[in-house]
Amino acid sequence: MTDRDVMQYDVVIVGAGPAGLACAIRLRQRNADLSVCVLEKASEVGQHSLSGAVIEPGPLEALLPDWLDNPPEICVPAGRDRFEFLTAKRSIRMPTPPQMHNNGNYVISLGGLCRRLAERAEALEVDVFAGFAADDALFDDDGKVIGVRTGDMGIERDGSPGPNYAAGVDIHARHTILAEGCRGSISKRLIAHYGLDQDRSPQTYGIGFKELWQLPEGRAEAGLIKHTIGWPLPRDVYGGSFLYHLDQDRVYVGFVCGLDYPDPLFSPFEAFQQYKHHPSVHALLEGGEIISAGTRALIEGGLQSLPRLEMPGAMLIGDAAGTLNVPKIKGVHMAIRCGSDAADFIADNDTSAGFDAYFRANAGGRELRKVRNIRPGFKAGLWAGLANAALETVAFGKTPWTLDNHADWSSLDKLDERDDNGPEKVARDLPPRDRLASVYHAAIHHEENQPVHLKVRDTSICATRCAVEYDNPCTRFCPAGVYEMVDDGEGGKRLQINAANCLHCKVCDIKDPYEIIDWVTPEGGSGPNYQNL
Repeated sequence: MTDRDVMQYDVVIVGAGPAGLACAIRLRQRNADLSVCVLEKASEVGQHSLSGAVIEPGPLEALLPDWLDNPPEICVPAGRDRFEFLTAKRSIRMPTPPQMHNNGNYVISLGGLCRRLAERAEALEVDVFAGFAADDALFDDDGKVIGVRTGDMGIERDGSPGPNYAAGVDIHARHTILAEGCRGSISKRLIAHYGLDQDRSPQTYGIGFKELWQLPEGRAEAGLIKHTIGWPLPRDVYGGSFLYHLDQDRVYVGFVCGLDYPDPLFSPFEAFQQYKHHPSVHALLEGGEIISAGTRALIEGGLQSLPRLEMPGAMLIGDAAGTLNVPKIKGVHMAIRCGSDAADFIADNDTSAGFDAYFRANAGGRELRKVRNIRPGFKAGLWAGLANAALETVAFGKTPWTLDNHADWSSLDKLDERDDNGPEKVARDLPPRDRLASVYHAAIHHEENQPVHLKVRDTSICATRCAVEYDNPCTRFCPAGVYEMVDDGEGGKRLQINAANCLHCKVCDIKDPYEIIDWVTPEGGSGPNYQNL
């Protein structure tokens, strides 16, 4: 048996995103005697943080009234809003939905905000441990969560200890807070272990792409916030784009599409590149340069897919739970609010029991209830979805029904059920040329000799059933070229996993139609290094 060091805290928080850090800060604000630590799998806080990100500042101001005295590196007050419908050649101005009005908001770098929050947490004597990936939960004999174990370091590809091996640490705590973000690996296991999603609608997700561009002088309008729907997405794919204009002639370029899309030949990455070649977008970007790029999954199920947020000894907060407000395209304020709520609940009750009802009754739960039917309404297509969104908006979400979601892995049509050849392609001249070029701009680092952290339980399916039924959609839904079908040397194909390319987006864990892919945490400190995203 491996000898492991044991550390003891009152509260251990997994994930140094906005939810986890807000929770840590609020805990110490409420009770300076509580010992609190935060684990972050990236080598530095903020490196894995990625969001649009236009934030509503209310919950952040409530937590830290002086946050603007030392803002993130990118922090631009929101200016005018613009909402458009795209055809292949035109952009048509439409009324901006009420949920997408941004007066009083800020365009920020989420990584930059997390670094500022970490500084404030450490000033309150929170221990923030970057480069330590929580690998699994720890339980007592009664089945209660009593903390987490960090991953071993220096494991060789074959699973044996290497020359730099160091055993992970067991961190025991009275309260374990899971703030891992969307599709967190421990959160996923504990949701299943405790049946936290029982009687809930299936969770649903999206994939989001984001690039930071430096434009030619005079081309950006600082504060302009532009969203589009329509082209290049088919009518049966939920999603759209964003352009957030920053200072210094920089712009965030982003694209989101729901992972409940039905076409197995659809490539979200390709759709994003096509969007950038729309005449209105190409004219903005031409002559510019990509500074950094990244991809992540978004949790979109809303209130009806929200699992129970409490379990013996532990809580789920932020995107680990699913608190994103999809119609607003905003999750940061909800994550900060949820993290602060969890801290207040612990400070007042010293237990996890009852937190689920507490959150649902407070501002975050009420906000999700108002918009619960907007995202699932798009299952019926773009125009029906827009009509349903208008109804839900004018009714303030008080319609007497709740629409269900369906699991993204089950949404793909089989090849013989379709009569098309996949989405239409357009000529491209803007970078990146392909997925590997995009990966370069994410500054990924993984030790090549560490074990593959993408676990495929039965690779024989890939070359047989999946090839015939879906033409291996993993080779298209993965934004980083991790999954590749190569010659097996015997006239057939085999799956090759290029784990070093992984962006930690976890789309494979979500969209695989056979549910045989499990994303687990690689060695601490691995992964992308998102700069100012």
